[in-house]
Formats: sequence, C-alpha cells, structure tokens
Amino acid sequence: MTQAAIAQVRQDCCEALSGLERQLSQLKSDHVLITGGTGFVGSWLAEALACLNDDFQFGVKIYILARNTGRFQSAYPHLADRRDTTIIQADIRDFFDVPAKINWIIHAAATPDNRFHSSSPVETMNVIASGTMTLVKAVDRCVNIKKFLNISSGLAYGPQPWDLERIAEGYTGAPASGAVSSAYAEAKRFAETYCGAARSQQRLPIVTVRPFAFLGPYQSLETPWAINNFIRDALTGNVLRVLGDGQTVRSYMYGSDMAAWLLRILTDGAIGAAYNVGNPEGITLERLAQLVAERFNPRPEIRLNASNSDARHHRTIFIPDTTLATTSLGLSIKTPLPTALERTIQWNRAYHAGSAKVAA
Repeated sequence: MTQAAIAQVRQDCCEALSGLERQLSQLKSDHVLITGGTGFVGSWLAEALACLNDDFQFGVKIYILARNTGRFQSAYPHLADRRDTTIIQADIRDFFDVPAKINWIIHAAATPDNRFHSSSPVETMNVIASGTMTLVKAVDRCVNIKKFLNISSGLAYGPQPWDLERIAEGYTGAPASGAVSSAYAEAKRFAETYCGAARSQQRLPIVTVRPFAFLGPYQSLETPWAINNFIRDALTGNVLRVLGDGQTVRSYMYGSDMAAWLLRILTDGAIGAAYNVGNPEGITLERLAQLVAERFNPRPEIRLNASNSDARHHRTIFIPDTTLATTSLGLSIKTPLPTALERTIQWNRAYHAGSAKVAA
C-alpha cells in the first residue's frame, strides 16, 4: 500500500472524528477488541482508533482478532506494526481467551460477500451463529466489559417494500424462510436474538447495529456490488454495465463516517437497542453510474440491461431510516456521496499506483 493511500485514510478518519472527541472520551486508556479485523468494517475501525491515539491522544489499546494474521499484516502493515496494537490469531468459532483487560468489544466477524453466501451457505451461517455464541461465552468470563457492539445487517429486515421509503428499526419484515439466499440474513437474525438472550440472562451490555451499504478504501473492487463494479470498470477504461434498467435504489455511506458512527454507538448506544447505520439518501443505479462516469475523462459509456443472461433483474430498494442514531446520538453524514466517490476513486488510483490496468 502506498503512503498516499495510507495518508488519505488517516485524513478521512480525522475529519470524521473531529468534534466527537468529548463523546468518545470514554475510550481513553481503555482496551478495545475488534473481531473480523481483516474486513472492511474491522480495518476502518482499526484506522479510526489509531487516529484517536495519534491525533487526539486517546491512549487506546487495540486488539484485532483475525483468522489469518498474516493476511492482516500483509494488507495493513502500518496498523499491524503499531505498538498500541495486538493481533490475535483465532477462528471466531473456536473458544479463545479474551484478554482480561478488554473493556469494549466490537463483533464484526462475517463476510457480506453474497457470492460466498450462495456458494457456502452452511459455512456462512456457521461462522455467524457459532462465532457469536463462542464470543459471548468467552466474554461472560470477563469482568471489565463496558459494552459489546454486535454488528448485524440491514438485510435482517428482509426485502424492503417499494411503498416504504426507508426502513426504520421497528420494521418487522424478515427474509424468506428456508431460502438459500437468506442464509446470511437469517444467521444475523439469530445472532441478534442470541445476543438479546445473553443480555437478559447474563446481563451483558450488548448493543446492536444494522449496517446497510458502504463504499471507500479497503473495499475490493471485485466484490459483486454495483458501485464497486462501476468504479473498477471506469478505472480500467471499460463500459459501465448496469444489469437491470437502472431504477434499483441504493444508498452508500463512506468508510470513515461508518467507523465514527460505530464508535459513537459503542460508547453511548442504549443497551438492548438496535441502530441502523448507513446513508438515508437513496440513488438509482443509473444515476450512480452517471456520477461515477462524470469523474473520468474520457467519460465511459453506460450500458443498461447489460446482463449476459435472459434472467430479469427486478428493481429493489434498500435504504435505512437513521433517525434514531441522528437524533439520540447527534450523528450525521460528513462525507456526501459525490465526495465519497471522488475519494474512493483517488484512493484506488493511489493504491494501484503503477498498475497498467488502472487509468490515470
């Protein structure tokens, strides 16, 4: 990773955390454990905590749990080599001793990649369900825990009806029971219920967040999400292909905003509550492709209905209502979508500097 790419992420974190120093002061000199450290969420959280230490003198001790510590060290050497950071190698499903000094836990161990969910639904459910159960049991032995943040998913709500503008936390929809495509969402629903049971029976201070869609550095452009595919194809000088008619609606939150929101909910979220995390402003995929294309010269072609199969791509909508987080915790989106796109494109150019595949 280039120094320019590292520097951009640090600047993003400092901007997102600026003004939250007092609200996050509970973390000072404490010990924070993050599971799923090699993922998009885990890496941004590690960056945000490092920023709090370096730029705001928080003195947080950071513990990263990863199944493959070599992968973390290779992908994020600037984080792995920090004196305030300890890397713990363990499969979240196997029992391990949570360091006795841990005060805060952020449970982010699961892949949101729907290709893996489709090809390995049993493994998907096992990692989420068994991993959550194992971690909760391990934490029950700790005496210094102040808060446990369980990261669920907005997919736990099931499909969003078109006549529902945004999904609020009280919505009682659900994924299709028994469908292989529901493996990830149903496992997240189980994990939420298990955490609720542990909060009731074991008095664990658990708070849940339901993330929606994100973009930014550390998100692979090979993941099967429209925004990443648009950026990848634009960077490589290819056509931007929209599989349907472009009227599917999504929203995107930038990585640094996500990390700031998660830390704020960790410190002051109400025990037992669930909070949506995402951008409440939706955009059609056709308009999203246009926004990406506008940032390149020459401007790439946009092709609608570009599926190679005859399968019909139905329009869907997936937008969170974030009123609870914004009103009760004072959170806001600091990085609007156009800026988030520019920064993501800039970071990928810096990250892939020297690659012949990436357009200047």
